[in-house]
Amino acid sequence: MGSPSNLSIEITPQVLLKAYACGIFPMAESAEDTTLYWIEPERRGILALEGLHVPRRLARVIKQGKFEVRVDSDYYGVIEGCASSRAGRRTTWINRRIRELYADLFDMGYCHTVETWRDGKLVGGLYGVALGRSFFGESMFSYETDASKVALVYLAARLRYGDFCLLDTQFVTEHLRQFGAQEISRAAFHRRLEQALQGFGAFDRLPADMSAEGVLQLVSHTSKVGCSTA
Repeated sequence: MGSPSNLSIEITPQVLLKAYACGIFPMAESAEDTTLYWIEPERRGILALEGLHVPRRLARVIKQGKFEVRVDSDYYGVIEGCASSRAGRRTTWINRRIRELYADLFDMGYCHTVETWRDGKLVGGLYGVALGRSFFGESMFSYETDASKVALVYLAARLRYGDFCLLDTQFVTEHLRQFGAQEISRAAFHRRLEQALQGFGAFDRLPADMSAEGVLQLVSHTSKVGCSTA
């Protein structure tokens, strides 16, 4: 990872958007830490939108319709889920300033959530920032098995349908690797980002009534979506 730098300037939603356009993002050391740091990894995680690998068992879960998928309906529920401690993760980097900044971006239409619900309860989801034809994934959570994974598949379908060409995952985890996430160099990421920022992705274009089979077929397409792979 590149060395983090302290955010000595006042960070605003506008500054944050400019930072994303430069390939950097903020994090805190912990939820109690009031300081934010700019992060620019030397190796950047991305998830290709061509031919997303969906494990067979997860595809069955999606087809069964176990979860209801909603978009942008509960930002605060998602950010709380992402910030909460749970098995395997006792601490979080999402502090109060992070919550406030992304709430502002949500109100401005740049931050989005993809949520999984069951029996009227939010059980998983993710949030991130859409800019140009790029989507910068920030965090995800799951209170039930497969809830965040289903949200990720639906995110990929939405980005694919909306003409996005870059899904930034920041880092690559085992959770993401099963979908085909990979690491690329900082320079390669910047080349892709430069191209992705030249266009406009439509996050809301995916039809609300698209079937589970339609979603799975959409993410399985292997045709190129337009960002350079150089």
